[in-house]
Amino acid sequence: MKRGYPEVGELVIGTVKTVKPYGAFVTLDEYENKEGFIHIGEIATGWIKYIRDYVREGQKVVCKVLRVDPDRGHIDLSLKRVNEHQRREKIQEWKNEKKAQKLFEIVAQRLGKSVEECYEEFGYELMERYGGLYPAFEDAAINEDALEDEGFKGEWVKVFTQVAQENIVPPYVKISGYLELTTSAPDGIEKIKKVLQEIEDEDIVVTYVGAPRYRVMVKAEDYKTAEEMLQNAANKALEMFKKLGGEGEFHRRL
Repeated sequence: MKRGYPEVGELVIGTVKTVKPYGAFVTLDEYENKEGFIHIGEIATGWIKYIRDYVREGQKVVCKVLRVDPDRGHIDLSLKRVNEHQRREKIQEWKNEKKAQKLFEIVAQRLGKSVEECYEEFGYELMERYGGLYPAFEDAAINEDALEDEGFKGEWVKVFTQVAQENIVPPYVKISGYLELTTSAPDGIEKIKKVLQEIEDEDIVVTYVGAPRYRVMVKAEDYKTAEEMLQNAANKALEMFKKLGGEGEFHRRL
């Protein structure tokens, strides 16, 4: 369960609690003890003769958050402003989160702690960092060092990663290597930046580890493709840097 209130513009999953002639009250499934209201004008486009033709008690709905008033505890929602594509994506996201909650219970069990203790210790922080539990499990399934790379520490990291890799089939793989780039040129830092920017794209991310090391992470559909992309990126960087008067090496592992 998420804490606090949803953001304006956010898509939320809800269960219709009560239907009135003027709108519907909805329990927000993802938030603790939170309820929203869909005015009849936000149920559907056009004139509505019978509101129950569109919503009924117990129905799962995907709504867009229009307004939030924490002081009064009011959350205004819209059903008609969510298109079919958004609805399907949100439902899948919600199903993934339900699965992640079950996996989180397994993590807590293996650690010998209560679920609430684990949420307080690291669960809520994971949700804030990743936007949910499932993306955290997915990242850990893709890359066993993902959580440590994000700065998380503790005995739970290894257990969380094991549970992720046992239960999540990742949509892609991530691998990484390290470039060591050195130069005595006075503008050496600018040259290094130029080289690294040249190899970065939406599937290749470069991060600073500690002089003179730079981590290169590649995302691809399979390991063979990822290895080829990583090696090509490293070769390109080393060749460019050499032309700029620098020296460098690539290491698959640190």
